[in-house]
Amino acid sequence: MRYDDFIWSVQARIGRPRDESETLVHATLRVLAERLNADEAYDLRAQLPRPLQSDLIPPEPEAHSFESEDFAVRVARMARLSKEEARNGMVAVLATTREAVSPGEFDDVLAQLGREFAGLLPGSSRA
Repeated sequence: MRYDDFIWSVQARIGRPRDESETLVHATLRVLAERLNADEAYDLRAQLPRPLQSDLIPPEPEAHSFESEDFAVRVARMARLSKEEARNGMVAVLATTREAVSPGEFDDVLAQLGREFAGLLPGSSRA
């Protein structure tokens, strides 16, 4: 998937202007990099468009464990949006990521995120 297609997909899902959608994409992927271990972040990064790859460089090799509510709070803070807007954006970014990468790779991501995150995504095999 190309970068513009990725952003457009998120934008279509949340109905926000392109600049807000782009900000949400980058913020969500940066928080996701904190949540995944370094190996998984690297594997995911390799399948995303080049302009998004730097967002998935984990700040530390070990994953931080936090639930979806804290994930949304972190995205909201980074994107300067309400928690509800951030949560909707986070789900849109994860759904678009699922479309952009191989099914096996996304299953690996969900395995690290857990059932709670899988439950946010319609049609998730782990929900």
